[in-house]
Amino acid sequence: MELLLTTLFIHVRILDIVDIVIVAFLLYQIYLLIRGTSAMNIFLGIVLLYFIWLVVRALNMELLGNILGQVIGVGVIALIIVFQQEIRKFLLLLGTRYTSRGKSALESLLLRAEQNTASPINIDAIIKACKNLAESKTGALIAITRNSELEVYSETGDILNAELSSRLLENIFFKNSPLHDGAVIIKGNKIHSARCVLPISENLNLPPQFGMRHKSAIGLTEVTDAVVIVVSEETGKISLADNGSIDYGISPYDLKQKLEQKLQNK
Repeated sequence: MELLLTTLFIHVRILDIVDIVIVAFLLYQIYLLIRGTSAMNIFLGIVLLYFIWLVVRALNMELLGNILGQVIGVGVIALIIVFQQEIRKFLLLLGTRYTSRGKSALESLLLRAEQNTASPINIDAIIKACKNLAESKTGALIAITRNSELEVYSETGDILNAELSSRLLENIFFKNSPLHDGAVIIKGNKIHSARCVLPISENLNLPPQFGMRHKSAIGLTEVTDAVVIVVSEETGKISLADNGSIDYGISPYDLKQKLEQKLQNK
């Protein structure tokens, strides 16, 4: 009887609990990355296949177990192929959100000094430009940097480093302007670049009325901490995207309030 109790008793170490917590955290992060995309169904199918393989092994079904074992054996390569977009998004998240926390003390000091000496962003100029663009139903896509530098996306367009003003923003997005197609990236109080290409969100749950500008705005905020303003060319409505979500059809007053709050807490 004592031998049976000893055999059935499960020894749980602190490292086992830490192991379970880490695995649960990683699975949750994977879920957040693929939620709302077509990869979600594929991921559930792979998990179901794995549990079937465990049941087959427990029942000692050798032939089926060997077949499923071979399939799962090449699962890592299959996962890289199937989830290449999600893996890329995950690596971008690591690169943009977490590496900045590991900067050396000297780099952090220099960055803080640079931010303190830089002119505060002219939010009023952005609001005025968005209001005028909305009234004329001129499409616009404006990304504002916070901690993420967005240099990868700036390099896809034209570097301007021009002083931020409402007139310049309106001229850039004027329909006959050579720079109107793409996004403007604002860094500090400068229009850093224009005609930039932003990543497209793969979220399948987005409303059907969202065009490429809205999907690009959400896509950038999914992989960086930037905030993105969208002016719809079809409706003239103003939207603000942040952290993978978007406030659609807000007023210029609400846009100013939200920008002041988000940029103050950057």
